[in-house]
Amino acid sequence: MTAASATTSGPRRPADAALASLGHSAPAADPADASPHSFPDGGSWRTEIPSVEGPEALATVFKEASRLDVPIHRISQGSGVWMLTDSEITEMVESCAERNAELCLFTGPRGTWDIGAATRTDSRGGGLRARGHDAVAGCVEDALRAASLGVKCLLVADEGVLWLLHQLRERGELPADTTFKLSALVGPVNPASFAVYEQLGADSINIPSDLTLEHLTEIRRVSGAPMDFYVEAPDDLGGFVRIYDAAELIRRGAPIYLKFGLSKSPGIYPYGAQLRDVALNSARERVRRGRLVLDMLARLGADGGMSPLGSRLPGALRRFAAAQSQPAPQES
Repeated sequence: MTAASATTSGPRRPADAALASLGHSAPAADPADASPHSFPDGGSWRTEIPSVEGPEALATVFKEASRLDVPIHRISQGSGVWMLTDSEITEMVESCAERNAELCLFTGPRGTWDIGAATRTDSRGGGLRARGHDAVAGCVEDALRAASLGVKCLLVADEGVLWLLHQLRERGELPADTTFKLSALVGPVNPASFAVYEQLGADSINIPSDLTLEHLTEIRRVSGAPMDFYVEAPDDLGGFVRIYDAAELIRRGAPIYLKFGLSKSPGIYPYGAQLRDVALNSARERVRRGRLVLDMLARLGADGGMSPLGSRLPGALRRFAAAQSQPAPQES
């Protein structure tokens, strides 16, 4: 099955023949709901293993992926660049290069770890955003350090940081092929906000896993930026399990990264050796969850159209024009 046929004709619905024989056919899929977009390589979907917090967890993921034959386009980490040594980052960069997978590391300080109390209130305050100039500077420092060590994808949770990093990329202070991934914890929930993040510099945008299939179609009517989607979300993101939706997520959401998360698992951010057993066990299980999704797609005839391994660039995207910096006004 080609990328185009997987997206336009639609896969078989779960149990459709059995239910049709009982007079309970599902409504026919509307071709107008199919995404008209794809990755520049022609693929409709890629895969991602999130929450891989260091070299040992990465080795565990790759070993399990080989055992279960799970293709991996992207590895992402959540604790942040500042929680890794230079040698650990270098080891992860080299390991991912050997497996033709993209490595994505989170940038810097965030509100949930800051001294402010707002994120601990019921309203959650400013969430993960960078509080004040120093936190922004920490995120930018993380980005520059990671890029100097060969990291080509950076995870961002603040729109101001995203815009600044995009401008640094435009100016050549970050490599032109650096990509920015918007965190699931600040993901947009409507087409207008999704389009804004694209224009701020995001190259893939994580949307919350509780959005409906119709919401994906609405987003695709205004933007072709790659979408990241937890097929199974961690508990702090709702714990949703949407394996049976995977085929329709691809049809409506292409180009899309299917993220193999894990519910009912303790949080591990910021990661350290005290959480080693949890991190390694959950890393293995995330890969197995990926195998479950891939098996489901195969049974439904929807496993075609995957991007070739090693594909990582998002294609042409729309951006806001960067304003020229102005000198600070002088006191009279």
